[in-house]
Amino acid sequence: MIILKSTEEIAIMREAGRIAAGALHVASALIRPGVTTRDIDEAVEAYIVKEGGRPAFKGYRGFPASVCASLNDEVVHGLPSARRRLRAGDIVSIDVGAVFEGFVGDTAWTFPVGEMGVEAEKLLRTTYRALHAGIARAVPGKRLSDIGAAVQEVLEEAGLGVVREYTGHGIGRNMHEEPMVPNYGPPGMGPLLEVGLVLAIEPMATTGDWATRLGKDGWTVSTRDHSLAAHFEHTVAILEHGPEILTWPEVGMAWT
Repeated sequence: MIILKSTEEIAIMREAGRIAAGALHVASALIRPGVTTRDIDEAVEAYIVKEGGRPAFKGYRGFPASVCASLNDEVVHGLPSARRRLRAGDIVSIDVGAVFEGFVGDTAWTFPVGEMGVEAEKLLRTTYRALHAGIARAVPGKRLSDIGAAVQEVLEEAGLGVVREYTGHGIGRNMHEEPMVPNYGPPGMGPLLEVGLVLAIEPMATTGDWATRLGKDGWTVSTRDHSLAAHFEHTVAILEHGPEILTWPEVGMAWT
């Protein structure tokens, strides 16, 4: 069942989104060669708690950390570790959620570690652009599949793979609510988008094939062909005037 949010509930989600966005800013300040993904996880958790929130991921279905940290060919759900040090030339996706007064904000960003290669830069730029193409379709009167169709068009025009096995989702008191929000498909299908619907829109793209595999740790999802992967996400409320990004402000980077 799709759960629409009231004005008051969206105001609380706006605060949850602010905390999640701030956590990404904390992560971005740490990203450089030599830093471990555990370092990032610990700093993000401390920030969320300081801001009056609770890490949404820690303990969720048994997940052991406060962020997902996915490197290079890892698409989503990478486990932070004191043994995983960032290296120059890596790309790393940091996915973070924060709970505030019972509501969740969820956001993700893929960062370069130092200088990016041409292939990685194209991947990050295009996936970011696809995120905003999808958000632009999150308006009352559109259909759910209009979001995914816009994402798919941007990614495939650039020759990138569009991950099928993992999608965006509704969000509110629960991190994952109906409806699922695929990043592909024809426009004009699915539920009508209504005022009060809140969605986590999250393109996942690859430089090769879109097929994925689950790692031995039971969490980390990687590309089967070991191609690079990127993941960007915002929590977005559909309002009368159009979409509002609740996980704001964005992390500023020169390439956006």
